[in-house]
Amino acid sequence: MWHLVSLAKIYDPNTLPPPSRVIKAFSELLANGILVRYSVASLFRVTIGFYLAVLLGILIGILLGTWQKGCLMFYSLIQFLRPISPLAWIPFALLWFGIGDSSAIFLIFLSSFFPMLFSTVVAVKNIPQLYFQIGANFDFTRLETFKFIVLPAILPDIVTAMRISLGVAWLVVVAAEMIAVKSGLGYLIIDSRNALRMDYVIVAMVTIGLIGLVIDKAISQLQRPGFVRWKFEKK
Repeated sequence: MWHLVSLAKIYDPNTLPPPSRVIKAFSELLANGILVRYSVASLFRVTIGFYLAVLLGILIGILLGTWQKGCLMFYSLIQFLRPISPLAWIPFALLWFGIGDSSAIFLIFLSSFFPMLFSTVVAVKNIPQLYFQIGANFDFTRLETFKFIVLPAILPDIVTAMRISLGVAWLVVVAAEMIAVKSGLGYLIIDSRNALRMDYVIVAMVTIGLIGLVIDKAISQLQRPGFVRWKFEKK
């Protein structure tokens, strides 16, 4: 369809470049190292921000999920901050961290933290009390209760939240790199647009999609029955 639209010249080739031109642009960006360098830069920012969000989101989520008073104290604040778009924090990120990796990582962290936190709190609260009663019958310590009851019970929900949060993180890193840094696939998109190199823009878009697909497939492996015993286990 794309090729046919290009042949029909419905749009200016500079506005919608044909597939052959995009393939050539892909080869150029690979040859000069820009595509690899910028892909690594984006992956670095997403990895740091995402895994910080996962770590803190799970830890705080378990704490609030098991601490009723704490959950009541902070629930309203969490629900207030959660709907705010991470992109709304861009002015503050630039003021606090300046132009550089820290600003982008901060925005990625925000985009992933609240989904992870909320999902963990809900998952902990949904653990049947029967499981804790069984643990008490076996005289489980707090550590054993966490290891053998809480963690296995919430792991499927956490993996699902990770997949969702990662998708949001990729959306945010593109926007953050358009404003807060001078490298990465998002920066390549905005810089190429300014230079009217829409073929480069499409290459960056395709690269973002492919990297996101590969990472999602990798995380989805955590849902296999050998890793997650509950909920995803085959009957």
